[in-house]
Amino acid sequence: MNKILGLLPVLVLSLIMISCGGSDDPDRTPVRDRVTILGAGATFPAPLITAMADDYRDITNRRVTVNYQSIGSGGGIRQFMEQTVMFGMSEAFLSEEVMTNIENSTGGRAFNLPITLADVVPTYNLPGIGKGLVFSGELLVDIFLGKITRWDDASIAALNPGVNLPRTNITVVHRSDGSGTTNVFTSYLSRVSDEWRNQVGFATSVNWPTGIGGNGNEGVAGAVINTPGAIGYNSFTYALLNNMSYGSVINSSGNIIEPSFEATTEASNIELPDDTRILFTNTPAEFGYPIAGFAWMLVYENLDQNNAIQTRGEAEELIRFLIWSILDGQELAEALGFARIPAAAIEKNIQMIRQMKWQGQEIGLELLQSQNLL
Repeated sequence: MNKILGLLPVLVLSLIMISCGGSDDPDRTPVRDRVTILGAGATFPAPLITAMADDYRDITNRRVTVNYQSIGSGGGIRQFMEQTVMFGMSEAFLSEEVMTNIENSTGGRAFNLPITLADVVPTYNLPGIGKGLVFSGELLVDIFLGKITRWDDASIAALNPGVNLPRTNITVVHRSDGSGTTNVFTSYLSRVSDEWRNQVGFATSVNWPTGIGGNGNEGVAGAVINTPGAIGYNSFTYALLNNMSYGSVINSSGNIIEPSFEATTEASNIELPDDTRILFTNTPAEFGYPIAGFAWMLVYENLDQNNAIQTRGEAEELIRFLIWSILDGQELAEALGFARIPAAAIEKNIQMIRQMKWQGQEIGLELLQSQNLL
């Protein structure tokens, strides 16, 4: 944890920068040989993608810059479909309708490549009470439906004996933008509650029954921090970054699970489909954290059909970055507050990368073979 906290000032500074690749480039690489990889999407993985971009820029001697815009999953999916970026990032995989539309328009599929694991924690602001309040799925449903409105409610007290809960009104804070974090959180609530599933459902954006909105993980974190009595939901990483109080959650096995890298990775210990499009919220894993899912990088199969990619060279650099991200780039994960993707996800990613093409040529296969990965 000390290692994580030591990195936080660097991460906060990096996130303020417009380009993940940094600013001045003293390198003498000819401009014509430099490549910028454009990406946009989820706010949750932004610290990790930022760190990956910085490392990758150094590895390539500043020849390749990864410029990632943290605009939310909804914006990332939109820009990916509009072909203004080379890759999108989302904690919600592409729907069957979107997949079909992309295949019809490009003659190839869209791939959803897991890059890290998204864990969503209930965050709150109760002066004098630190992290560790216990929540069940049913309790979170009643709070976010607006049925429980005070912190000293008997349902909260029953799960937290010995805690001096204040007689304070609860202010619910939720995302106001299209968000993969919302998709993960509402997927969990839908799986533990028929009432939630029927009244609200799950998606990157829903009609919230109560509460106030914040834009991005940053917006929700800011609203919770500045509002005594507030409760929201944030990625584990943003809770750590902002020194927020966050709760533990009772999983489907009845175990109280404190958020951790190990518990999040354990949640994904399930059989994955070939396209990795699966939600594992409310995981059956005995010691898995129940509000977790993948964060996916979205990439076209036929890279020449993405208007953001102009040359075969750019397509090849994108693939090289993908390969590095799912292998060597994972070394950055835990020090930054992220869980590594499991071996099964790495293998599925490699099988998707091998199918990526430029004007029908199997450049994904060629690059994987050149690195002895097949």
